[in-house]
Amino acid sequence: MISRLPLDEQLESLRAVLARNDVLMEVLARTAALDLPGWYVTAGCLFQTVWNVVTDRPPTSGIKDYDVFYFDADDLSWEAEDAVIRTGREVFGDLPAEVEIRNEARVHLWYEDKFKVVCPPYESTEAAIDSFAATTCCLGVRLETDGRWRVYAPYGLSDVFNLVVRPNPVLAPRSVYETKAARWRQQWPELAVLEWPSGSVMSASPVG
Repeated sequence: MISRLPLDEQLESLRAVLARNDVLMEVLARTAALDLPGWYVTAGCLFQTVWNVVTDRPPTSGIKDYDVFYFDADDLSWEAEDAVIRTGREVFGDLPAEVEIRNEARVHLWYEDKFKVVCPPYESTEAAIDSFAATTCCLGVRLETDGRWRVYAPYGLSDVFNLVVRPNPVLAPRSVYETKAARWRQQWPELAVLEWPSGSVMSASPVG
């Protein structure tokens, strides 16, 4: 089982599995060329590629979109972020998938309106990834200028390879986790979805 391999071998296995998703590889390469500060391709397109390969599905099956996070605290205006989003539409426009780009330095400006939970300003892209509703989502990959892969996985890779969905009650509301988990289970019924912890106290601060 990949989850029982030493971490360096797990990382090699992750790279081999993700490389089977041609769309993902294009997104990684093209995002690297954009040279956005602190960028990662993150969340569903990564762990869902793993789920697909582990369960013998096509690598792109059921993947809704490809998330690109970056961190630019020097300009928190919507206009600056929108300029990057519009550039992304040109760069990724010919791919058979939606690529969603977000400046994580701006999340605190709109998060409460959308989710009814206060989100303190993030200090980095990594801090934003830490606060996803499920630990399985907390995964980011980018290509460095020398071609090396940088993998950010604060909760490791075992749950990803073992098809375990585990709640991460540090910011997102319980309803977000349960809605996402229900949708994922429809697409991947093999998943083991763990329940939101009873009596958990919601923290407004992401783990570091």
